[in-house]
Amino acid sequence: MRKGNGRGGKGKGKGKGKGKGKSTTGPTDQVIRVRLPRGKQTLGIVLQMSGGSRLVVECKDGHERICRIPGRLRRHIWVREGDMVIVEPWEVQTNERGDILWRYTRTHADWLRRKGYLKELE
Repeated sequence: MRKGNGRGGKGKGKGKGKGKGKSTTGPTDQVIRVRLPRGKQTLGIVLQMSGGSRLVVECKDGHERICRIPGRLRRHIWVREGDMVIVEPWEVQTNERGDILWRYTRTHADWLRRKGYLKELE
């Protein structure tokens, strides 16, 4: 004989789980923290998906690089054409190759545009 509501939970009922109510923390449009490139890292826009976790990225420094998504990030981020990313150029083939370190959300990318970080790319 089964107990509860048949969903494997503790019988809380509909809509009473964690995160089901409205948030009262404030507006969601406000950006609190945005990760910026450091050192040799640069901003870029994904131009083309090449397959095998490889992407063609137009970087802020004027180079078009073939970038890869390292294994530690491959399962955690999904990158599409047109996304804003942080690229770290390789030690060897600095102007042709790089690694993707971060993908910005649409809100963060809009914030970067408003603050003038993307003038070289547009």
